[in-house]
Amino acid sequence: MTHAKPRTLEDDIKELSPWFHNLHLPDGTETAPDHFLGDFPSFKWREISGSIPEDLTGWSALDIGCNAGFYSFELARRGARVLGIDCDTHYLDQANWAAVQYGLQDLVEFRQMQVYDLARVKGKFDLVLFMGVFYHLRYPLLALDIVAQKTAGMMLFQTITMPGRKVAGQHDFWINERDALHDEGWPKMAFIEERFAGDPTNWWIANHAGVEAMLRSAGLKIAGHPGDEIYLCHPDPEDPSCMTTWNRAEYLSATDAGE
Repeated sequence: MTHAKPRTLEDDIKELSPWFHNLHLPDGTETAPDHFLGDFPSFKWREISGSIPEDLTGWSALDIGCNAGFYSFELARRGARVLGIDCDTHYLDQANWAAVQYGLQDLVEFRQMQVYDLARVKGKFDLVLFMGVFYHLRYPLLALDIVAQKTAGMMLFQTITMPGRKVAGQHDFWINERDALHDEGWPKMAFIEERFAGDPTNWWIANHAGVEAMLRSAGLKIAGHPGDEIYLCHPDPEDPSCMTTWNRAEYLSATDAGE
């Protein structure tokens, strides 16, 4: 009589592979120890963790494009109640499995959603992570408008950018006076028609000036840059988005969100 070999963590990890998040499980096991980016996203977390309060008890948090849940778990460890969303069920299966391993399933909820679906989610979040998603979106500014209106306290935003940090002054010009658009620091976005870095979902790469301009246009005030291509933002009541004022009708038409 033979006995089945007990199932191990390694068996589960292999069955749930491939992994994009290298999770460090409680017993020290890692889900992607040979990740091509290194210990990802631990090194990104180290860049932003100091900008987030150590005690998030009572906070609501939103992790957009949560993947296997690395950031969601870090926020939950600090006491936040977290909603992680992703459109990929493979990653959500990993996240739900990992939540059990960490014993955090009571603080973290994972849902299959597109970022645009947030327009129909009631309420706002004290903390929003919108990292590594923007450049994958076909309709990026619509997504940013939606997420900004779901941000009650602070947002950490990250996206791939063009080289350079120059920001040019923006002024009004006559319709034929377009030379300023060639300035190095004029807000710009490059559109990727086919693929970038082998990925057909990499649609847009903005320059630094463009990222800052879009964040401000969405009603956010930039409070700092805790890491490379990372922007710490807060809602700016003194300069709200036109999606909440004179251009509200366009936003409602685009999102079918209602009032």
